This record gives sequence, structure tokens and C-alpha cells, in this order.
Amino acid sequence: MKRLFACCSLGLALCMPNAVSADETVIGYIKTINDQTTIDESSGPIKASLGSPIHVGNVIKTDQNGAAGVTLKDNTILSIGPNTELKIEAYQFEPQQDKLQLNASLLKGTLHYISGVIAKLKPEAVTVKTPTGVIAVRGTRFLVKVEE
Repeated sequence: MKRLFACCSLGLALCMPNAVSADETVIGYIKTINDQTTIDESSGPIKASLGSPIHVGNVIKTDQNGAAGVTLKDNTILSIGPNTELKIEAYQFEPQQDKLQLNASLLKGTLHYISGVIAKLKPEAVTVKTPTGVIAVRGTRFLVKVEE
């Protein structure tokens, strides 16, 4: 019995570094979803569902009736409306090392943004780009629409 326990403990210990490093790349999760929403990853598009992880570089897309809510690690809330494409360009949330950054691009559609901890601690580190300009966030909420 002790050998079995030792083997299981060793196996678990060997797996832990991989599990931790995989979680480090997750910056948030899909918290609400309506109709068709996809996440474009480097490996290709996947259908989003409740709890789908979000990573840097992902493009979240909704169809004409779709909507999605994303909560990032710093409690930033991104509510994405119908026929929208939002790309997470950069994200860092390590307050102890003063590594704070959130850069997103709204390629089309609507976005309702509610600030999280990053915007409260370092407002200049948060930007949302649109095809015609850049929104500098200063610890607030806003709604933006990009028409095609």
C-alpha cells in the first residue's frame, strides 16, 4: 500500500509543473454566452461554451444574435454584443511585480467594458483599440460600437 501511495505521489508531483504552467496562460473565462460564439485560437476556431478559457491572442467572435460575457483574472468584465470581434492583444496581471497590462482590439461590433483591478492600479496600462482610434481607460466603464 505504501508503494502505491509513493508511486501516486510521485506521478502527481511530476504532473504538477505542467498543470500550473498551463493555468498561467489562462487570463479569463467565458461567464455568459448566448447563441453562436467562437474563440479563434492559434490552432483554429473553437465553439465557446460556459467556462471556456481565454488566452492572449484569442479573438472572440459572436454571430448576429450572439453575445458573450468574459471575466478576466483582474475582474475586468467584457460584455460582447452581436456580430462582434474582440481580440485580446496583451494581458499581464502580476501586481506584486508591477506587471499590469490589458490591450484589446475591437475589430467590429459592440463592447461594454467595466474596469477591473488593472485599470484601478495602473490606468495607463489599459487600452482598447478600434479601427479608427484608441480608448485609454481611466478606471471606469464605457460602451463602444464599431460599425463595418
